[in-house]
Amino acid sequence: MATADEQIRVSETVKRKLERRRREGESFNDALKRILDEEDAGDFYDGFGRWSDDEADRVRERRRKSKEKRKRRIRERAEDAA
Repeated sequence: MATADEQIRVSETVKRKLERRRREGESFNDALKRILDEEDAGDFYDGFGRWSDDEADRVRERRRKSKEKRKRRIRERAEDAA
């Protein structure tokens, strides 16, 4: 890996946290890159807007039917118990 052209300052607290998360043989740069990539991969909003309107409507309808089915089963079990 090439030497850094720039340096960044971090507090002692941040450095200690980073040191705890570093893996064996991993540079600070590698650790930061891995940690930042992990956070980007789990972004809650990444998937929004990927479905067409028709596809989203189908999913909503399936969820609605599943919810109705669950409620019906709960009512039936409650009646059986009574």
